Amino acid sequence: MKKKVAIAGTAGLPANYGGFETLAENLVKHLNGHYDFVVYCKKTPRAQRRQSFSGARLIYLPFHSNGWQSPLYDLVSLFHAFITVDVILYLGPVVGYFLPINRLFEKNLLVNFGGLNEWEREKISKVERKYMLMSCFVAAHYATTNIADNTVLQRSIRKVLKRDSVVVRYGGDHTGVPKEASEVVTCYPFASECYFVSVARAQIDNNLHVMIEAFRAMPQKKLVIVSNWCVSQYGRDLFEQNQNIDNIILLPAMYDLRHLDYIRSRAVAYIHSHSYCGTAPSLVEAICLGLPIISWDVPTNRETTHGHALFFDSVESLRSVIENISQAALDEVRDALRPLAEEEYKWSRVCKEYAALFDGNVSKRSYKESGYDSEVAAD
Repeated sequence: MKKKVAIAGTAGLPANYGGFETLAENLVKHLNGHYDFVVYCKKTPRAQRRQSFSGARLIYLPFHSNGWQSPLYDLVSLFHAFITVDVILYLGPVVGYFLPINRLFEKNLLVNFGGLNEWEREKISKVERKYMLMSCFVAAHYATTNIADNTVLQRSIRKVLKRDSVVVRYGGDHTGVPKEASEVVTCYPFASECYFVSVARAQIDNNLHVMIEAFRAMPQKKLVIVSNWCVSQYGRDLFEQNQNIDNIILLPAMYDLRHLDYIRSRAVAYIHSHSYCGTAPSLVEAICLGLPIISWDVPTNRETTHGHALFFDSVESLRSVIENISQAALDEVRDALRPLAEEEYKWSRVCKEYAALFDGNVSKRSYKESGYDSEVAAD
């Protein structure tokens, strides 16, 4: 009999939202021969629902996965999972306070925290920050195994939440350089020019305003940003104020990987502006696409790139990097990152590590397994 594994905390499958959904999709695709998967999905019109995806059973709930309905969505998902499956993978513990219920069920409960210090993000209020700290603290203490995607996050879980965790990365080799196709080429005429690209949600700690301000001062350089501009006041204001700047192209969020990879793969370099994240999926995907990386200078990003990037932390420092960059420097960054794409960020490796956790085989990875100490490098 296959073990039944439930994945909770995502918007559902197929992956049309973010990193957790991409993780769920690849776990299902790679491991469906070994486990019976159940994936919970957000409120969706009946005509658009699918009964299964790559062998996984999809269960649709009458709630949205974000906003004020998010706790309800997670609570119902988890309650159903505790009753019906053997292993629960909870991605992003919004309702971590519910997890003490596992004392009754004694399931193999895996909690992936998904980002660095969710309780410190500027995008949420003080009340929400306190709530997330409490939720993550309780989740960490009642999980069978805590999962961090970055050794910096692993240290934070130990220091703040007082629990150990296992480091399991994200994969990025589901991306690829698409062939020229007329219906794609005609959509993005700028792709024949030299441009820098960034993909990020429109929230303040992703520093889209820093990139835009820097490129507004460099009219000879072109920037393309793909983001969900409409979901926050921050994003709406940025879009309205900058949509008509000649050298800045603001595109809406896109989940057709062929279109997204076409735009990313033809860029001069990828700018990663996230300041609060663990191993950001967008950064890993850019590495796997073979792009040189220009990254916001925080320990998590240094750890993800093993220090093999060009770093900035302000409008001025980003301008300095862009204006003084040479092709030789870009090639050096690309070559240094290539081994990470070929070894560290493959889904086959990631899924093998998750399979071991599903089976209860926990091997705690040391801080220095990657051979790169981001805290030392950042000093």
